[in-house]
Amino acid sequence: MDQHKLRSHVFDKTGIKIDVDDPIFALVALNEAVLAETVERQLALLDAATQALAAQARAAGGLPELPPASLASLADKAAPTAGFTPREWRLLGAAAIVSIASALLVLGGAALLYKL
Repeated sequence: MDQHKLRSHVFDKTGIKIDVDDPIFALVALNEAVLAETVERQLALLDAATQALAAQARAAGGLPELPPASLASLADKAAPTAGFTPREWRLLGAAAIVSIASALLVLGGAALLYKL
């Protein structure tokens, strides 16, 4: 948290000058701490829900079973696998096509509006 940047932002938006020793910065720090704790709790809940959903999908046959050696959490792996899987390449290709199409749409719209 850069207090000088926050001071400038508040002044630019509201015209109110605040000092770096202003008690409002204590509230900002408190807000950051509460937000960080909330994010950690939500990530833990999301991780638990994801693992439960994956277990249900495996039980229903939607996902392949994990080999016995990899029953430990996927986050405990020492080294990530090198390269991309074919599915990841397809997703990257689809994302690239969508981003190019979006860029062309924006540029076309800007050119159209510029001519008007």
